[in-house]
Amino acid sequence: MLTDVLLPSPPLRQGATGSSLQPRALSKARLSRLRATLERHVHRGEVPGLVALVDFGGREHAEVLGTMAYGGSVPMKRDTIFRLASTTKPITAAGAMVLVEECRLRLDDPLDEWLPEIRDRRVLRTLESPLDDTVPAARSITLRDLLTFRSGYGEAAFLSPGCPFQQALSAAHLSLAEWPFGGTPDEFMKRLGELPLLHQPGERWLYHTSGEILGVLIARVSGMTLGEFLHERIFEPLGMAQTGFSVPRAALDRLPPCYGRDLSTGKMGALFEAGSGYAAAPPPFESGAGGLVSTADDLRAFGRMMLAGVDGEGGQVLSRPTIDLMVRDHLTAGQKAASPFFPGFWDTYGWGLGLAVTTAHADIGIVPGRFGWDGAFGTSLWMDLRRDLVGVLLMQRRPDQFELPLVARDFWTSVYQLIGS
Repeated sequence: MLTDVLLPSPPLRQGATGSSLQPRALSKARLSRLRATLERHVHRGEVPGLVALVDFGGREHAEVLGTMAYGGSVPMKRDTIFRLASTTKPITAAGAMVLVEECRLRLDDPLDEWLPEIRDRRVLRTLESPLDDTVPAARSITLRDLLTFRSGYGEAAFLSPGCPFQQALSAAHLSLAEWPFGGTPDEFMKRLGELPLLHQPGERWLYHTSGEILGVLIARVSGMTLGEFLHERIFEPLGMAQTGFSVPRAALDRLPPCYGRDLSTGKMGALFEAGSGYAAAPPPFESGAGGLVSTADDLRAFGRMMLAGVDGEGGQVLSRPTIDLMVRDHLTAGQKAASPFFPGFWDTYGWGLGLAVTTAHADIGIVPGRFGWDGAFGTSLWMDLRRDLVGVLLMQRRPDQFELPLVARDFWTSVYQLIGS
């Protein structure tokens, strides 16, 4: 299935997006190259099917390939609903920045009033210290700490998988290995509050947990559930009708299985069956770090907003200065050096407010100007202010290794070879 249609888009503004590129027809030969590349991955069985969408200056192109399930006959469809995993993070961050624009939160104010469970923190003396070997926190945790993932909470597995902190995080069912959390937001914060910080607030970057705290914070400040707030402030204005923390019963046939390989046996199996799993019913804990489900077109709408700052009717969701702040690298070289992640990750990327930003031209599809994030189930959403570009890749297949899957890397190479200047 292939579509190529010109959609309404705000005009490019030199100095606003930093781009002078103008919307134009995309090369049919290069579009065919993109399709052939994605087809190879489907035909090899790396994924049963996928949905890919590119929006360059308002010119949209979509590819819908394969089937919903391995060995199945139901074709993948453009309106298939996907579990986003960590591609949720930039959307939750945008929700937090709505509250900043409304002056209900400020980036550098202490969060003690809203998150009393983590006030007056103790900090581990060293990475390998037992949980009672602590010193006082130098200051309170702020919203900026959460958005930049420098709160002091996070996955220590990238630093020391066997350290006491990571063991305690896992025992409390708060780590990525035990995700999604099965209790309530208050229970999440209670368990987290029983653990010390791994480092002083603002000192270094740790993955994931700050995004979960951010979701709880948004709910408490807004007086709504996280899902209700995101629906009212972001999803409804942007027409993102298929996005939320669960799939309505009538649409469960659009939720495909999610696959992953058993690393001990090498066999592929379903992590979540079709129409089931955490997204099949409203969860007790709406995970701001990974719990959303969505479609390619809904994510395109979010991406266009992050480029233009407007909703579908021309009203603002976030202002241009807010978006510019979100997509700036907020980490120092020293913080990156002290924060292991993917091998070589910090050579090419930085971290903004709730999302990654590309800092070096490392490959055809890895260029400065990009910002966004990927999810563990094969989802990918990146935007490019300089080129007025939104790219979305959706599938339901956990990679075999802790790195971006080849199909995603080839997708982004194929996206950027579409750009002629």
